[in-house]
Amino acid sequence: MDAKLHANIETNSVHSPDFSYEDGLQPQKGSTHQDVLDMSRMGKKQELQRNFRFLSIVGFIMILQSSWESTLLAASYGLTNGGTGGVIWVTCGVIVGALCMIASIGEMASMAPTAGGQYHWVSEFAPKSIEKPLSYIVGWLALLGWVTGCPSAAQLTSTLVQGLILLKNENANVAALWQTTLFIMLFLVVAVAFNVFLAGKLPLAEGIFLIVHIFGYFAFLIVLWTMSDHAPASQVFGTFSDGGGWGNVGLSCLVGITTPLWCFLGPDAGAHMSEELKDAGRVLPSAMVWATFFNGSLGLTMIITLCFCIGSIDDVLNSSTGIPIIQVLYNSTGSFGGTVVMTTVLIVLSMVGTVTVIAATSRQMWAFARDRGLPFSSYIEYVRPGWDIPLNAIFVTLLLSLLISALNFGSDVALNAIISLSNAALIFSYMASIGCIRLKRFRNEPLLPRQWSLGKFGAPINDAALAFLAVGFVMSFFPISPMPGPADINWGVVIFAFVIVAAAVNYVVSARRHYVAPVALVKEL
Repeated sequence: MDAKLHANIETNSVHSPDFSYEDGLQPQKGSTHQDVLDMSRMGKKQELQRNFRFLSIVGFIMILQSSWESTLLAASYGLTNGGTGGVIWVTCGVIVGALCMIASIGEMASMAPTAGGQYHWVSEFAPKSIEKPLSYIVGWLALLGWVTGCPSAAQLTSTLVQGLILLKNENANVAALWQTTLFIMLFLVVAVAFNVFLAGKLPLAEGIFLIVHIFGYFAFLIVLWTMSDHAPASQVFGTFSDGGGWGNVGLSCLVGITTPLWCFLGPDAGAHMSEELKDAGRVLPSAMVWATFFNGSLGLTMIITLCFCIGSIDDVLNSSTGIPIIQVLYNSTGSFGGTVVMTTVLIVLSMVGTVTVIAATSRQMWAFARDRGLPFSSYIEYVRPGWDIPLNAIFVTLLLSLLISALNFGSDVALNAIISLSNAALIFSYMASIGCIRLKRFRNEPLLPRQWSLGKFGAPINDAALAFLAVGFVMSFFPISPMPGPADINWGVVIFAFVIVAAAVNYVVSARRHYVAPVALVKEL
């Protein structure tokens, strides 16, 4: 059966590339000669236009991670579990771990620069006995992580808009579930419209908003340092708290890792855009590492600034706006107009972040469908002539995001439960792919040629990345307190286990017959 399937794959015009090493075909759709060789080796057809360059892909990754913005918006979790000292020192550790993780991912992206990302790398690097089922499960989890990230990004934008309204009138009726849901759906539709009608301008937009991202950082830094009261340094760096009631400050700080971790996940977004990046095998790894280094610097200095200027943590966390940073800005400036202007910067960058998440998600979905990993794969993978973007995958991404968002009409617990799965699903996909390349190093097996290599530091960097991810994976299933009510329970572990079992059963029942493991199409060098 497998031999017959492989034979059919090799003759399938959808999967067979238009060129080979022997053809000598000139690069097309903005590709370099090395891009042609990489795509040919992987058995893939160049269907998307390579519009991205180094600066625009750096902007894409930095805007998606939104480190300094995310530290401001997600600080409440870390401040509750760990206090100011806990969230600062944990952030330092997360930055080091994230750089090791991204360096490991970048090296694999240089070996196989494909929109498939993690599941493709698992297929190429995992032991032959498990590579097909493992890559299938990783593909589902990576896609799940990205799809659930779309309504999460739109929810953040919605919360900022509602927070501004509540700052002006704390009795305003804008926080009902149906209102929040409609806001989320509106921002999702706008983000998809940008990805469809302005797709060719996406690299330019990412470059422009990278500038806004950097100048916005300095604007917030200046306002907070010049207009706020400041706590003493000994208090900021030395105050650790167990606000969640875990009974142990160290454990509480680990639970608070969610705040900085959220700021540095999603580096594989660049990999999912690699088939739209010129000279991807050389440019992408450097772009991922530099973007994370700069974002880490911005995020760390911003969380330190916030901790110096936050004032009473309890008052800020219990603000009627529901968004601590909005209350901090208002307390600092004493001006509603000034707070509106500053928060609008966050809203715009959050909206651009939603556009970026939609783009990365649709490329991951398109690549997985191209390898027959999804229902209705032939529809999802189709690229309409002249569009040079995975239009059908974008529409399916919108549909799934709207369906997930619709859960909020009935209960925000259900929506938050699914959204909470995003971190764990993505982390697992990183662990699986890095674990496979680490196993090859351990066995002294040859690695693929690449333009960007970790060299002799590969093994320790992989080990550090895996240790960091293991901690993040475990802590992503923790609730904010040890005795949560039904609304605060972290249901992610239940949903994660269900998805793993469902994917495994589906693979055994049907997917093993139609899923095309990427390694089956790879040409020997």
